[in-house]
Amino acid sequence: MMMDNPLILIVKTLGNLYLFIVLLRFVLQLSRADFYNPISQGIVKATSPLLKPLRKVIPSIGRVDTSSVVLALAVQAVILAILMAIVGYQLSAIHYVIYTLAGVAYHLLDLYFWAMLISVILSWVAPGSSHPGALLVMQICEPLYRFCHRFIPSLGGFDLSPIFIFLAITILKQFVAPFVI
Repeated sequence: MMMDNPLILIVKTLGNLYLFIVLLRFVLQLSRADFYNPISQGIVKATSPLLKPLRKVIPSIGRVDTSSVVLALAVQAVILAILMAIVGYQLSAIHYVIYTLAGVAYHLLDLYFWAMLISVILSWVAPGSSHPGALLVMQICEPLYRFCHRFIPSLGGFDLSPIFIFLAITILKQFVAPFVI
């Protein structure tokens, strides 16, 4: 089907990689992660050329960096438009909107899924690690853990919250997946 064309693979891979970086920038700001972390600095440098002009016209709403959200939606819309042009298929405007929103939501959930998985593995292998990547993953996951701990207490040092977070992410991804190209 669509994946038979190597050009589609290239567009999806490069486009989704940049979308991941933009969403990571959004999540880092949302979770108030350390922006002096070297990995954060790389993400800022990769996204700043497109975010600076947007920030001049799109204000943040509280802790939500709306310009990053708009950029993520724009990147997903461009990916979708290029893929449809390659395939030679035209979508209606409403389908573009639905697939763009669903694509961004799916990739955001995917980002949190992988951050959670890395967080769980790090808690077993290298608890309390001071590596910049480990610190960043923990800072991204901390708001999810904090939210979950309000409802699910830890059981004698055994934290069940990752199980429920994984379950919620998986259910949400299954709901959104039919609308992702």
